[in-house]
Amino acid sequence: MAETAKTEGDITFPQELLAFIEEWKVKRGSLIMILHKTQEIFGFISRPSAEKISRLIDIPLARVYGVITFYHFFKTSKPGKHKISVCLGTACYLKGAQDLIDETRKLLGLEPNGVTEDGQFSVDPVRCVGCCGLAPVLTVGTDTFGKLTKNEIPGIIAKYQNV
Repeated sequence: MAETAKTEGDITFPQELLAFIEEWKVKRGSLIMILHKTQEIFGFISRPSAEKISRLIDIPLARVYGVITFYHFFKTSKPGKHKISVCLGTACYLKGAQDLIDETRKLLGLEPNGVTEDGQFSVDPVRCVGCCGLAPVLTVGTDTFGKLTKNEIPGIIAKYQNV
């Protein structure tokens, strides 16, 4: 991905993101779309990214952070290389998803919103994965694991270690 020579603050946005911002900044609901694109590119929304977005679309930084902190989808810290998401939708929750979260964090030695020391893993609850028939569901990146018990978690983690 080519980076632009246009640098503001502590971060350089790729040309793809700058073009997206230029296209969206005049549209209604632009901030959410711009934040989604930023997170898609960087994996999270850093403070320098939020500051730059604020300047580029001419809105207060407080408003940018208001949106980032209101929606659970947006992350302000870099996730692990292998992002583990556990569905907490109704079906998954009722079938033991919280046990999956607790076991995964325990095995990896993580607190909520934490990342392993080697940067390999992070664990986040998500509202719905859309696989209710497979409840409870855990994803690692784009891989989906369903009808899980906490006893299967060590094997899933092992698949991604050293990868």
